Amino acid sequence: MSQLNLKRRTFLRGAGALVGLPLLDAMLPSVQGVAQAAAGTPATAPTRMACIFFPNGAIMPDWTPQGQGRDWQLSKTLKPLEPFKSKLNVISGLALDQGRAHGDGAGDHARCSATFLTAAHPVKTASNIYVGVSVDQVAARQLEGQTKLSSIELGLTTSRNAGSCDSGYSCAYSSNISWRSPTQPMSKEVTPKAAFERLFGNGDVKGRRERDFYRQSVLDVVASDAKALLKRAGGSDKRKIDEYFSSVRDLERRIELTEAEERAAMPDLKVPDGRPETFREHARLMYDIMVLGFQTDSTRVATLMLDNAGGNRVYKEAGVNDAHHALSHHRNHADKVKSLSIIDHYLVEQFAYFLEKMDSVSEGTGTLLDHSMVMYGSGISDGNRHQHHELPIVFAGGAGGQFRTGEHIVRKEETPMANLFLTMLDTLGTPAESIGDSTGRFTDILA
Repeated sequence: MSQLNLKRRTFLRGAGALVGLPLLDAMLPSVQGVAQAAAGTPATAPTRMACIFFPNGAIMPDWTPQGQGRDWQLSKTLKPLEPFKSKLNVISGLALDQGRAHGDGAGDHARCSATFLTAAHPVKTASNIYVGVSVDQVAARQLEGQTKLSSIELGLTTSRNAGSCDSGYSCAYSSNISWRSPTQPMSKEVTPKAAFERLFGNGDVKGRRERDFYRQSVLDVVASDAKALLKRAGGSDKRKIDEYFSSVRDLERRIELTEAEERAAMPDLKVPDGRPETFREHARLMYDIMVLGFQTDSTRVATLMLDNAGGNRVYKEAGVNDAHHALSHHRNHADKVKSLSIIDHYLVEQFAYFLEKMDSVSEGTGTLLDHSMVMYGSGISDGNRHQHHELPIVFAGGAGGQFRTGEHIVRKEETPMANLFLTMLDTLGTPAESIGDSTGRFTDILA
């Protein structure tokens, strides 16, 4: 290891490719690295933040855990998270007051997504949009230059930033949760290949096209750099690099299979790079891309919209044949409530897949999940009544030991979700005096 010293932002390079590396022992300063390797002490991992949005609220009786503090049990909907119970918190009692009408009338779904990470009231308009800066972009602005990408924005449904999508509110509000400025949403990538290229491309369009033409793996393109690195790496680092390269190859293979299926379906047409047909595969590809982005320190901030606000996706894979948004106006009809609960559970299953992937990546004495904070939730709770309080929020990861986990945190009074945002920013090392309608820090979660 004394022969190999790497900077944390080390990349393998090739035509059309720029591949980051996971956190390695060799990324410590040489003297410190030798001493820590002998002592079995790991390199220090950065803290990452992911925010995941689902639309239309949840069936709260099936979502809310029984008990509180450390004496609690996961609910029916959240049962897929059982393996990670000790590494997450369920937070009850948070509110997004700015998602309420405040005299603007209908449009709760647009306000639900617009406020999800901004906690700011969107101006009701179809053209002159204005809301607020989202928590992810507050962090990204301060982290700029420390990673290849300040942030990455992902989704499963195409954005519409023009026209009206919900009772006079711009489609930009319904299609985005990430806002760089009050008037500028961060458009999301919805195709896995485009997201993959953002992480691993180097801006060399000609080289990337040549690689695509010959169907080379991004790892084949950087093979020369990789071979030289592996020759000099220590045993522990070789294992980490091998595991990481296997993950990249697997992701590439799945993206290629998706494209091949589209080409086979329409053999006489030039098919653009598209999205997987099934929700499950699409979601899992995007989750995998976030894991690789964090693992390689290509970015420390990510957002994912599982659907646009008010989304009407049909989850046939889960056995539900009716559209999501239409079902959310269930009026307590038993069959509709049951179908919604199935959808809620199905979405949590995919989230559990993400946590499993995060927790499988070793970093020092912990895992990638241990060094991250992951917020999963919606900007409304009861979709039938369009309630913006008692929000369904799961908060996973320990942020490098800064957060206490394994609890159901219940706030009896209505607590601004923006208070949690301030604590998240503090923990990430990107503090802010205020955000949205914040009134202070959310200290219940701190270790």
